[in-house]
Amino acid sequence: MLYFEITCHKVDKFGLDEKKHFEIAGVYDVQDLQHKVVEQCKQMEPPVRPLFTVCEVNSKTIVSAEIPSADLAARPVFYKGVGKIKASYIRAGEADELMSEYEIYSYEAFRKRVRDDLRLVENARLSLLDQNLLDQYLLSFKKERKNLSEHVTDKEIMELMGITIGGIPTLAGVVVFSKYPQAYFPQLYITAVVVPGTEMGDTGSGGERFIANERITGTIPEMLNDAIGFVRRNGRTRTIISEDGKRNDQDEYPMIAVREAVLNALIHRDYSVHTENVPIRIIMYSDRMEIINSGGLYGRISIDSLGKVRPDTRNPTLANVLELLNTTENRYSGIPTIRKEMKAVGLPDPVFAVKRGEFIVEFKNGIAYPGKQQLVSEKTDNSEDRLLEFCRTPRSRKELINFTGLSRFYMMSSLIKPLLESGKLKMTLPDKPKSKNQKYGAS
Repeated sequence: MLYFEITCHKVDKFGLDEKKHFEIAGVYDVQDLQHKVVEQCKQMEPPVRPLFTVCEVNSKTIVSAEIPSADLAARPVFYKGVGKIKASYIRAGEADELMSEYEIYSYEAFRKRVRDDLRLVENARLSLLDQNLLDQYLLSFKKERKNLSEHVTDKEIMELMGITIGGIPTLAGVVVFSKYPQAYFPQLYITAVVVPGTEMGDTGSGGERFIANERITGTIPEMLNDAIGFVRRNGRTRTIISEDGKRNDQDEYPMIAVREAVLNALIHRDYSVHTENVPIRIIMYSDRMEIINSGGLYGRISIDSLGKVRPDTRNPTLANVLELLNTTENRYSGIPTIRKEMKAVGLPDPVFAVKRGEFIVEFKNGIAYPGKQQLVSEKTDNSEDRLLEFCRTPRSRKELINFTGLSRFYMMSSLIKPLLESGKLKMTLPDKPKSKNQKYGAS
């Protein structure tokens, strides 16, 4: 029986009957089989060269053909008779799926060294760049690169460093220095949500799909700071009891690790026309947080080698600009720092994954993995009696959050809801439970 399929790297076996649980059937003619396989391989672009192995099992001949993986610069491999768009496939689980136009572009962008961060933004104007931030950048440049700065003007520095080309701002220049980058790229922002459960679509006690939902815009430094603030505000506070009995409040996720993950997403995302309409996403579930950006791994790096080898850089101009603004070190220390910070607070290693052109960082929190530390319920010193005493005068949700120091979701689901159900608390507007003017008073 003949079974043959060409992918980037595969070992195909001939002489096994797949329909009969790969029962040994043998091949009819070894030389004729090898000839047909070679002819098929010649019809691929680029041509592939199979490596044959012949052996006998139970007096029947079996042939294997190993198709070596193509170099990254030669991918994707496709059948010339159909063409690149209709004949390029990628392995997804147990199936081969047709590659998207963007996935094909990703290989070509690396092969041709396409610099999407140097794309000209034709309708951008220098007058709409933040001059104070530009001055800060130019000052840092002159301090760091003294041998060059003595011989060039400020405008020449901006040209040499890719902030402008021919006096027109580049994408890198816009996303870092524009007074409002989203005027040119409306979708280059961050969506940040808190989900009341472990899966998208889970709802809270009041039917809400999101406990918090924000669109974070601005320059890259501004979005970075706002994203960290969102995670800090909406994360739980863990109270840790150390071995010597001391209490220590910790954020749900170490903020240094969060900063590095968000920064990596902003710097290393794909900024091509194929993905400029897809924002970065931060999704906080009850048991984990995911940070997702367009653009899979760039170049020859693999998931297993992340943080261990020096990777190719998708947006070198952007990385260099942010380095001089002290936003990033640009020393490839981000992922080792994330792992170190998670380990330091007793949380599992982050999970990195690539799914159909997207890069995902997943942080597990202390609810699912408390580690070796003793995890105490959030802010347990805010007891029920103290809360009820505080509510002798009806209080708003904001007042209760400030009093307890808890996240809105945790406070409402674990404290307020049980007290309402027991009758110890009452709503001042029972007919409008979601009203922004709602207050809660002790019975």
